[in-house]
Amino acid sequence: MSAPTAVATDTARPASLLVWRLLSLLYDFFPALALWMLVGALFTAGYAAGHALRDNIAPFSALQWLLWGCCWAVTGVYAVESWRRGGQTLGMRPWRLQVVGADGTAPTRRQLWLRYAVGTVSVLLGGLGLWWALIDRQRQTWHDRMSHTRMQRAPKR
Repeated sequence: MSAPTAVATDTARPASLLVWRLLSLLYDFFPALALWMLVGALFTAGYAAGHALRDNIAPFSALQWLLWGCCWAVTGVYAVESWRRGGQTLGMRPWRLQVVGADGTAPTRRQLWLRYAVGTVSVLLGGLGLWWALIDRQRQTWHDRMSHTRMQRAPKR
């Protein structure tokens, strides 16, 4: 019988991999927050140039929706480019998590953007797509399945 691989070990312990994913997501919230603050500051500066200083961007206005869209896109660029350059975001590094293609190769940008988009829907639905890994036979999330990627935990060095 051959020795189990890192992937086989991870699928045998789905709850622990899910915990690492959640910790990684929490950790990645902080770089994302910094990016959102930067985008928000740029929008505010641009808006303030044409309005009184006491005025804010109106809630649910087209400009506010554009701001949210820009925040989502900037976070996507952060995630996708991090995954393309080593398979890890800052939040994934401490827990040795890595995104790879379903066959173990480096995923394409298209796969990674699809992963990000489906992951966003999953988070907006209370993490339902992430919790799905607890009942999935291969312990994959919605974004793993849809993008033909998978999360693996690298062995200790």
